[in-house]
Amino acid sequence: MKRKILAVLLSLGLILTVVVAGCGRKTISKKESQNLTPTLFFHGGGSSYHAEEQMANAAKKAGATNTIIRAMVDKQGQVKLVGTIKPGAKNPIVEVNYANNRELNYRKHGEWATAVVRKLQQQYHFKAINMVGHSLGNISLIYYSLQNAGNTRLPKLRKQVDIAGHFAGLNFAKIPASVKQPAGLTLNAAGKPNHMNATYRQMTALRQTLPKNQVRILNIYGNIGGHTDGTVPNVSSLALKYLVAPRAKAYQENVFTGKLARHSKLHENPQVDRTLISFLWGK
Repeated sequence: MKRKILAVLLSLGLILTVVVAGCGRKTISKKESQNLTPTLFFHGGGSSYHAEEQMANAAKKAGATNTIIRAMVDKQGQVKLVGTIKPGAKNPIVEVNYANNRELNYRKHGEWATAVVRKLQQQYHFKAINMVGHSLGNISLIYYSLQNAGNTRLPKLRKQVDIAGHFAGLNFAKIPASVKQPAGLTLNAAGKPNHMNATYRQMTALRQTLPKNQVRILNIYGNIGGHTDGTVPNVSSLALKYLVAPRAKAYQENVFTGKLARHSKLHENPQVDRTLISFLWGK
C-alpha cells in the first residue's frame, strides 16, 4: 500500500514538473503577435550584423525596444534565428546577417529577405513588419517588395528606412554593367534618372506594384561635400524617389552633413539614430 501511494505521489510530482516547465517556455500566441511589428535591419556589402548594432542598441537605450534578436542567413539562403521574442516584447528588432555579404545578383537579396520574413512569420505569426537597410542592404528592401507584390499571405510592410542607398548604381571601376552607375547621371524633379542601368530598370516595376498608400518611406543620405557621402553620389541615393514616391503612403528625404555623414559612418551617427527612432516608433 505504501509503495502504491509513493508511486502516485511520484507521478503527480512528475506531472507538476512538466507543467511548470511548459509554463516557462511560453511563446507568443497569434493574438499577441498581431500587436507586434518587428523591424528588420539589413547590413551593407562586405559587412555583418555588427554594423546594425549601433542603431539597434540606440533604440534599446532610448526605450523604443526591449528585444533584439538575429537572423543568420547562410550562403544557401537558409535562416536560423538566434534569440527569442518573448510575450510582452516591445518593438522587437531583428538584426539580419548574410553569410554571402558581397552578392551583386540583386534577386538573391530579395530571396534572402523573403526567407527571413517567412521564418519570422512561421515562428511568431507577425501581421506587419518594418525594414531598415544600409548601403547594399537597401537592395534587400527593394527586391523584397519587387518579388512579393500582391502576396497577401506575408506580413504587410509598414515603414521602410533606406540609408546611403545606391539605387541608380555604383561608380566603382570593377563592377558589372548591370549595377554600374551610368555616366553623366542626373535626375529630373520627380527623381527620374536620365539614364538607367539594368537593375534600376527592374526596380521601376515598383511604380506599378508597390502596395498603394501602405508604406511610409524615409530616405537618409550623407553629403560630406561634392554631393556624395564619399562612396555613393547623392544622385544615386535620391533616385529612390522615382521608384516609390508615387505609391508610398509617405515619402521623405533627410540629408546629413559633417564627418559622420560618410557612407560607412551613417549607421554610427547619433543624429541618424534619433531620426530613425522618431520615424519608426515616434508618435
